[in-house]
Amino acid sequence: MSNGKMKAVHYDGPFKVSVREVDMPQIEHPDDVIIKVTTACICGSDLHMYQGRTAAEPGLIFGHENMGIVVETGPGVTLLQKGDRVVLPFNVADGRCRNCEEGRTAFCTGVNPGFAGGAYGYVAMGPYRGGQAQYLRVPYADFNALKLPPGRDHEADFALLADIFPTGWHGLELSGFKPGETVAVFGAGPVGLMAAYSAVLRGASRVYVVDRVPERLEAARKIGCTAVDFTVRDPVDQIIELNGGMVDRAVDAVGYQAVDSSGSKEKPNTALDSLIRVTRPTGGLGIPGLYVPTDPGAPDAQSKEGQLLIPFGKLFEKGLSLGTGQCNVKAYNRYLRDLIIAGKAKPSFVVSHEIGIDEAPVAYEKFDKRVEGYTKVLIHPNGW
Repeated sequence: MSNGKMKAVHYDGPFKVSVREVDMPQIEHPDDVIIKVTTACICGSDLHMYQGRTAAEPGLIFGHENMGIVVETGPGVTLLQKGDRVVLPFNVADGRCRNCEEGRTAFCTGVNPGFAGGAYGYVAMGPYRGGQAQYLRVPYADFNALKLPPGRDHEADFALLADIFPTGWHGLELSGFKPGETVAVFGAGPVGLMAAYSAVLRGASRVYVVDRVPERLEAARKIGCTAVDFTVRDPVDQIIELNGGMVDRAVDAVGYQAVDSSGSKEKPNTALDSLIRVTRPTGGLGIPGLYVPTDPGAPDAQSKEGQLLIPFGKLFEKGLSLGTGQCNVKAYNRYLRDLIIAGKAKPSFVVSHEIGIDEAPVAYEKFDKRVEGYTKVLIHPNGW
């Protein structure tokens, strides 16, 4: 490809992004491909950088949920060819390290020295430019790219295979869920709704979804879940009353920016505390919600260092199991793709807006403020 320019979403500083002309990506390694991006999603974790809650510096190109069409291949690529439609796990993984060999691609040790795991367009996750841009370089492409049927069918559904659908599924998996069990999901953002949807797809007997945003609670109801508004009354008390006892499994899809019952004051440990209280003895907790090593915007000194006070004694007393960490997208995305193709899953019900790239700065502002129904935004950088 030529050394031309393209449009990309550029981080300028806290609460400010712009669309700028940047250099086109180039093949840098024989295993690379270049894709023309058809869809990139704005993720809740992009907001952590947007809000200045990370060490992200101006100049970062956002976008870790990406799909598109292969337009150029490196000489070492054998499984992909020009014209292939692909979706990319947000995890950048080399496929060669010990963790990748064991299927733990979120913790690849070969793509980001000094840090377990890599991602596109995310602070501390390696030198990989994001895909909220017209073109994107994909490293280790034979390993990372998942082929999709040609055309534009299921575009919004397939775009969610990059992160939130597998991450929601992963949260349920981490909890040790079995069909027929009861599940409580804390947080009805896109990942929380995907965790709840995964529980429905996998045969949960009852699913409770906790949030305070009316549109999100209504989305949970539409997929057959019981919505629980935590500003009305303690959500744990509500769930235990509705369920006739504690649930079998609970999922934290909130993370470190959890808030108290007023919905206005941050209380980073509140979701974890609720999970421990609401889950029956010997039940399981899945924690895909993002927690960070340091958080300069945290409400107290302890939380700023990534240290949270939780009722560990109660966790021990109840014999609860827990799993946490980023999603190994490749462990799930092929199978979730096939569920979509078969008509058994349609995760795009969470998508609220589809926009062109020039609208991205306004979309970030509205998504951050949770206004006008902004829940999951898809960017089409080259039009649609």
